[in-house]
Amino acid sequence: MPASYKEAGVAVKAAMRVLGFMTGTSLDAVDMAILETDGETITAFGPAGERKLDPAVRDLVEAATRAALRWPWGADRPPEFAAAAAAVAAAHLRSAREFLAELGENAGRLDLVGAHGQTVLHQPPGPARRHGRTVQLLDAQALAQGLGLPVAFDFRTADVAAGGQGAPLAPIYHAALASHAGRAGPVAVLNLGGVGNVTLIRDDGELEAHDTGPANGMIDLWVQARTGERCDEDGALARAGQVDAAALRAYLDHPYFAGRGPRSLDRYDFSLDGVTHLRLEDGAATLTAFAAEAVRIGLAALTQTPREVIVCGGGRRNPALMAAIAERLAVPVRTAEAVGWRGDSIEAEAFAFLAARTVRRLPISFPGTTGAPRPLSGGRIVKP
Repeated sequence: MPASYKEAGVAVKAAMRVLGFMTGTSLDAVDMAILETDGETITAFGPAGERKLDPAVRDLVEAATRAALRWPWGADRPPEFAAAAAAVAAAHLRSAREFLAELGENAGRLDLVGAHGQTVLHQPPGPARRHGRTVQLLDAQALAQGLGLPVAFDFRTADVAAGGQGAPLAPIYHAALASHAGRAGPVAVLNLGGVGNVTLIRDDGELEAHDTGPANGMIDLWVQARTGERCDEDGALARAGQVDAAALRAYLDHPYFAGRGPRSLDRYDFSLDGVTHLRLEDGAATLTAFAAEAVRIGLAALTQTPREVIVCGGGRRNPALMAAIAERLAVPVRTAEAVGWRGDSIEAEAFAFLAARTVRRLPISFPGTTGAPRPLSGGRIVKP
């Protein structure tokens, strides 16, 4: 391996120590994890943690999201984007400083940062549009200057520009995790975030991936609209409700579920209109069943049946959703923790891993995961 990569201007080591960040569409926290990696294998897992997002930051991101949903194609970026990008960077910087100080870690001991940024819009190419666009807000330069470290970011844009879906991007890290743990394929890794996505690591090592459908996102929006709470805590509302079969069928009639191969969704591609006539508990039960059915359909679309399904993301903490998924699958469904993984940190670890790959110009998306025309490197790097 070369001692440095001239184009990126970042030193490359056999095992870099990388701090990864992830903020999901739930807008609850900044997740952080340190990973030692060369972008191909995992050398060691460093500390991990989270810091809750300040409500003022959440308000700015929600304003940017509303602006993104109104944003005409070809128009200038909405002014709300810049304010939200600055606030997201400040939240990352504050979180990292507190996290490292608490650990007694010195940021100077790190080699690199990988930051996904905050998604406010994801419109992949498809039958309705030839070209896609995706927006993850982050003032990466401010973050690099604040930490005194190079930052890899903007991991999705190049894939979308080449005709790919731009998502999901974690599959290559899921493969590294499975290899590190000695779990032979075929194995599936299911991430239950605002949108669900599944990675299949085939028995020949090849990767398949796609978004399964809405997961936590619609349930969260339903509960927020009706109660003001952030989520259905412990799935209590869903467990107290009844599934409306007609509403569930209507959601599942969406053409997305007839698709095969790489495909992706935005959190707002499905609306709550189909459940607005239901009481709170029945709406939660119906949307939970919808998320579970979407997973069943998504796994059935894979070319191999996995030996097991390993679940990460916030949805694994929802007993109602996990039970609904397990009822529908004929293979073992295990949480990340059950196989020795850090379920709350996997996405932050993934972007640390992708940062290392970005420095080395290794591909981060593939024909089988995003529909890219060929394996593509991605991400941009800014230095302090």
